[in-house]
Amino acid sequence: MTYIEINGSPATADTLRLPALTSYGHFTAMQIRDARVRGLDLHLGRLRAATRELFDGDLDAGRVRADIRHALDAADVRDASLRVYVYWPEGDERATLMVTVRPPQTMPTGPKSVMSVPYVRVLPHIKHLGGFGQNHYLTAALRAGHDEALLTDPRGVVAEGAITNIAFWDGESVIWPDAPSLLGITMALLEPRLPSTRRQITLADLSSYRSAFLTNSQGFAPVRRIDEVEYTVDAGLMRQVGEAYDAVAWDAI
Repeated sequence: MTYIEINGSPATADTLRLPALTSYGHFTAMQIRDARVRGLDLHLGRLRAATRELFDGDLDAGRVRADIRHALDAADVRDASLRVYVYWPEGDERATLMVTVRPPQTMPTGPKSVMSVPYVRVLPHIKHLGGFGQNHYLTAALRAGHDEALLTDPRGVVAEGAITNIAFWDGESVIWPDAPSLLGITMALLEPRLPSTRRQITLADLSSYRSAFLTNSQGFAPVRRIDEVEYTVDAGLMRQVGEAYDAVAWDAI
């Protein structure tokens, strides 16, 4: 079941009209364990930056944290998949915050099959609402028997997954695509903790890498293939990624 609060109060039919009738807004998604989250400052920074860009207004980080705590307490849980959505109706003096609380999730660790698709998100640096294109291509990938879609531009430049970031391994370095994309929180936490570099990667380059893996708010998992290109699941690499991820502190909300 999903528990929803809007501006610190349980959602009602009246208050749910805003998210039901508008797709202009943004959000962040996090995994909560024991009322803690990895990368809290990154989540808050993402929300504040997107609020400034989309609404030309500020968002108080203390208010966000208070609304998260209130929703967790009201749902009587300390472990959860939680999202914070931000809207700002015209004429209102402050943003509207919607917090959704669902059961916790962890990305299945089995190797993933990925299908490349010709699509790049609008304003990809923002985790915004209304992602019809990425949802359409993700659905197409799933129907074709894959686990994720890989978004690419008209030149075949790799950007990101539909709901993930992707990284490649050449045997020495983790290479993150240098292309317009969302800086996922897990990517932001792992990049400085791994031997990382950024490089433009095209579909023609895929076979030059030994391994690859995906990241999102639920964790990480290896890639076994992209289209017809097969990858080795490198146990040493995945252990290194896991150790880096486990070393990230959990922040109290």
